[in-house]
Amino acid sequence: MVYFGIFAVEVTVGSLPIAKSIDVELQRTKPDFVVYVPRSIDGSTFDTGNEHFMVFEGPDERLKAIWTQSTYEGHPDQRIVFSESHDDGMTWTPPKVIAGPTPPAKGNMASWGFPMVTKSGRIYVIYSKHIGVNDVFTHTTGLMAGIYSDDGGKTWSSEQIIPMRRSKWDHTSANIPANWIVWQKPERLSEGKYFIGFTRWVSSAVRHPPPVNHWTACESVVEFMRFENLDDDPEVKDIQISWYACDDEALRVGFPGHPDVSVVQEPSIVQLPDGRLFAVMRTARGSPYYSVSEDKGRTWSQPKVLRYQDNGKPLLHPCSPCPIYSIGEGKYIILFHNHDGHFQKFGPFDTLYHRRPVYIALGEYRQGAQQPIWFSQPKFFMDNDGISLGYGKGRADLSMYSSLTIHKGSILLWYPDRKFFLLGKRITPELLQDLHIPLKGAK
Repeated sequence: MVYFGIFAVEVTVGSLPIAKSIDVELQRTKPDFVVYVPRSIDGSTFDTGNEHFMVFEGPDERLKAIWTQSTYEGHPDQRIVFSESHDDGMTWTPPKVIAGPTPPAKGNMASWGFPMVTKSGRIYVIYSKHIGVNDVFTHTTGLMAGIYSDDGGKTWSSEQIIPMRRSKWDHTSANIPANWIVWQKPERLSEGKYFIGFTRWVSSAVRHPPPVNHWTACESVVEFMRFENLDDDPEVKDIQISWYACDDEALRVGFPGHPDVSVVQEPSIVQLPDGRLFAVMRTARGSPYYSVSEDKGRTWSQPKVLRYQDNGKPLLHPCSPCPIYSIGEGKYIILFHNHDGHFQKFGPFDTLYHRRPVYIALGEYRQGAQQPIWFSQPKFFMDNDGISLGYGKGRADLSMYSSLTIHKGSILLWYPDRKFFLLGKRITPELLQDLHIPLKGAK
């Protein structure tokens, strides 16, 4: 695609540096692919918020993408858009709205869509549908809605609603939808069926009072869902879901100093060579936590802090996405910030600014270990230099609302930069060759 050389008015917000040129900002993370560049900085083109970036292979083996687009996160024009590439990610079609309002319209926003492709080639996109009722956050309170395409994304069905299981963590009134987000692409991890974890934010009607007046102190738990009949190509309203780790079995991690207030979110899941499932989640405790399932995702172990190896040091990471991805043969990569939220002059609640830079570590399965994946030491991967960009005061984070595809033998990471640009980078053997994983545990 062609991007626009747009220049912003030079301003300052406190002592934070502000972007001057989109051309310069686009290259800060040194991307190999450019999927989308907004047409303005000031929000006048309604496209300066781009996140939750899901790239996948369609039934035609072309790369396709959906993401959540808006003027800025949580704005009433938030919608799901679709694009595809005919040349392995080098250029992309202009995005088209497939769910939610088409700007300048607002209302009934659609958010956090995720794709699944059936054996017949039908593409489902499931997402959160806002109905004008707010509980925890505007962009998390919603029904589960979906659409599908039988022609590779050229046309889409009408929207239908999938009934969600009510939880003890939801509002006591059935008229208030759940507060939920699926963060990563579902994969066929459980008996050949699409399986995914999700964040369920605890309703304001039943949660503990947040110990701190900040969103990272709002109560949340992790649950899981499996799509049972997707390969039968049902209508969206007839999709059958099994719900796991529900109610008191939901995964919980206490907020520092407040063990009864769970803050754990955004699970990413990989399969181990022995068939078990391994989930990594973000927390407010300065490190990711992990959990293991030995029965295809039906039940899960008590979450523990994620370490480099058994008895090793914890990985350091604030309350920010920390995806783990399988790259084959019992090997994995994890992306994280390599600090606990105290970064430069920022603290744990400065989430627009401290969620950077991005480090990468190589992981490898260790049979018989307490923590079944051990990691190399971290390696710097990318940064945007903390330059604020986007609508209003902008944001400077490099949060990994990302996805990964293994396409024609190449490992491709797709990520938003400052929830503004949508970009891609190759994960090459050369990048990983100097990352070494210990064979024995620390003492």
